[in-house]
Amino acid sequence: MGVNLTPIMVKQKVTLNDLKGKSLAVDANNYLYQFLSLIRTRDGTPLKDSSGNITSHLAGLMSRSTRLIRDFNIDIVFVFDGQPPALKEEEIKKRRIQREKALQEWQQALKARDYAKAFSKAVMTSRLTWNMIEDAKKLLLLLGIPYVKAPSEAEAQTAYMAIKGDVWAASSKDYDTILFGAPKLLRFLTIHGQEYLPSKGIARPLEPELIALRQLLSYHGITRLQLVDLAILVGTDFNEGIKGVGPKTALKLVKEYNRIENLPSKFLSKIPQQYEKVRETYFHPKTTPKYSLSYNSLQEEELFHFLCDERDFSRKRVRTIVQRMKEVYKIKKQAKLEKWFGECI
Repeated sequence: MGVNLTPIMVKQKVTLNDLKGKSLAVDANNYLYQFLSLIRTRDGTPLKDSSGNITSHLAGLMSRSTRLIRDFNIDIVFVFDGQPPALKEEEIKKRRIQREKALQEWQQALKARDYAKAFSKAVMTSRLTWNMIEDAKKLLLLLGIPYVKAPSEAEAQTAYMAIKGDVWAASSKDYDTILFGAPKLLRFLTIHGQEYLPSKGIARPLEPELIALRQLLSYHGITRLQLVDLAILVGTDFNEGIKGVGPKTALKLVKEYNRIENLPSKFLSKIPQQYEKVRETYFHPKTTPKYSLSYNSLQEEELFHFLCDERDFSRKRVRTIVQRMKEVYKIKKQAKLEKWFGECI
């Protein structure tokens, strides 16, 4: 879910053409949840193969990723979540309860044949299981697209890779990526994407947007520590916020009092005791320097076996994906040769 900082964000709308030739570390779990939410049948049922395995996330992953790589020359490395921090346990429990409630409401709507309501509730039941994640990793491996398993939060790992300069930007829907220190955050990495709003029962179009940490801090005249304190006041995945304190109010408080410790007692008494641990989580997260950004070879025969024989995708559809990646590798090979010859001259 992440922290809601939308009202104070400084954003720049960008197009995919603006991203040509860039490299991105993408929050894989966040990316896959988008497909699980939207790629469903009319009554909200996710796509499945004949054995009951959910395939919505695979359909979205292989289609969008290969198009971004081929059509826009964007190099992508996916980053999967590792072990969540202990502080996130309460948030995980809360999400589980919300999913169970939505699941019951979805089933009730199906019985009533209220398919519009059923779809809106089904979107909120999305759950990314271990098997689904392993399927996604296998798909990426067979396509030759690199991925990394983070020690903990994927947002922290993508931020680390961006800080090191190994990628141009981190990509996630969640603002936590900025709190972890990513110099640039790209939200909504999509071609013709939509975001479904369950409360309104409608989908809205999405456009990629770029947030630069330095520009954001400069605009508001705050430090990154103050931004993290601001988020703690609002509420993060690691702590409950103060009731009635939104991003704008929190911004005023950190600008006036500098940091949490200086807040008046009426606010300070409502701050969770572990707020220093939350700060520590954002400033010193678990990350790894062990990763590769290199694309590997396309394993065509194995890809057809996995997607067509095991997951029931049509061979025509998979041929389209294979052809895209063949074009990608042809372009990459040509670029390597041109660089090699250029260095030899």
